[in-house]
Amino acid sequence: MKTQFIRFAVAAVAAVALVAGSTVRAQQPKDIVDTAVAAGSFKTLAAALQAAGLIETLKGKGPFTVFAPTDEAFAKLPAGTVADLLKPENKAKLTAILTYHVVSGSVMAAQVVTMNGKEAKTVNGQSVKISVNGGTVMVDGAKVVTTDIKASNGVIHVIDSVILPK
Repeated sequence: MKTQFIRFAVAAVAAVALVAGSTVRAQQPKDIVDTAVAAGSFKTLAAALQAAGLIETLKGKGPFTVFAPTDEAFAKLPAGTVADLLKPENKAKLTAILTYHVVSGSVMAAQVVTMNGKEAKTVNGQSVKISVNGGTVMVDGAKVVTTDIKASNGVIHVIDSVILPK
């Protein structure tokens, strides 16, 4: 009887540990790429990251701040632009555009709103201009529409236009 009780107790503890462990894993934030994909409105960005070979980079340790254009933002580009950029022969140009949307470090909205008139250096080496007017933040003319989407390796700020390096 005592042996059965001990087996039951061990089994119960193991079951609780297994459930608790899976719950903890499920609650861990996703990386930037998985967070964007899960949102459902960044399909074009995900395809572009794949074509540029940047998926693994943005799944890396970081931290990164990504000014992420939505599918609607990509749709504002002239017809055929996205399809052309996704071609293998345009990988360097696509990479330059995508890395122009990324800043090293985790820059939260509270910090961004204090940067009016300043520039932030992007991963591609060029800088984006930040402007703040009446609480609206613009990054190189693109409006920040959603802020502080936290990921395990940084933060995403959603923008309404694709920004292009000079």
